[in-house]
Amino acid sequence: MTTAIRLLLAAFVLIGIWYASQLFVAIRERRGDESSKPRAGDTALGFVAQFFDTLGIGSFATTTAMFKLSGRVSDEQIPGTLNVGYALSTVAQALIFVAAVTVDPITLFSMIAAAIVGAWVGGGVVSRLPRRAIQVGMGVALLLAATLFLATNLNLMPGGGDAVGLRGGALVLAIGGNFVLGALMMLGIGLYAPCLVLVSMLGMNPLAAFPIMMGSCALLMPIGSLRFIRSGRLNVRVALALTVGSIPAVLIAGLIVKSLPIVWLRWLIVFVVLHASVQMLLAAMRESNLEVA
Repeated sequence: MTTAIRLLLAAFVLIGIWYASQLFVAIRERRGDESSKPRAGDTALGFVAQFFDTLGIGSFATTTAMFKLSGRVSDEQIPGTLNVGYALSTVAQALIFVAAVTVDPITLFSMIAAAIVGAWVGGGVVSRLPRRAIQVGMGVALLLAATLFLATNLNLMPGGGDAVGLRGGALVLAIGGNFVLGALMMLGIGLYAPCLVLVSMLGMNPLAAFPIMMGSCALLMPIGSLRFIRSGRLNVRVALALTVGSIPAVLIAGLIVKSLPIVWLRWLIVFVVLHASVQMLLAAMRESNLEVA
């Protein structure tokens, strides 16, 4: 393991500790408020979603779909709740995969840096967006997520190559793409699947995408989540439950289980996510009609 990778792992640990302290302060400010106490059902959702997220199925689309089906979180609070709730468990994912998978340091560090900047820009925008804009954005995002799940099941995703790094124009494209993906994370659009497609299309080994996408999220989510915490655009009770449930899920999936035959689960997720997307877009249409009326 190189010195650069050791420093990156140390950065994950430090930002995880710093973010946990910020989240603790936010929760303490709601001490005595019933809404800050996590529910068992939300904790279980965090565990299941992040367990499969660690194995390659993104947690944002599936969790958003469950929020829409259950009505647990209002539409405008979903992006903040997702980012805040899964930030610490994503740090755990990054620690596991960055240490285990070989990736060219220049590619890894530059793509992570681009995602962080994108998240900082995107977080400032999304935390102020009106409810209808978030509904439309997330409805489209869920449609894209369902399309990616479908393409994966039908073996239409790019197979990738053997490279563990990029140079020249390909690296520039990768940096620009991860900047956009980092910004879209703040809208609740998961980075994992699009990042996997991006690096595979550029000729990298798909396995190399794991430390890139998890390392990106481990740094961008805590930073971007601060904007949601400060603005109050999240459900603190649910976010805390997702945090509590997701961390042990990552450790079990990443260190013990490591892989499962999950194609059948992707097919189920396609239908659930499509349903949630339709519900989100219909809600946006109703908001628009009310504004006209």
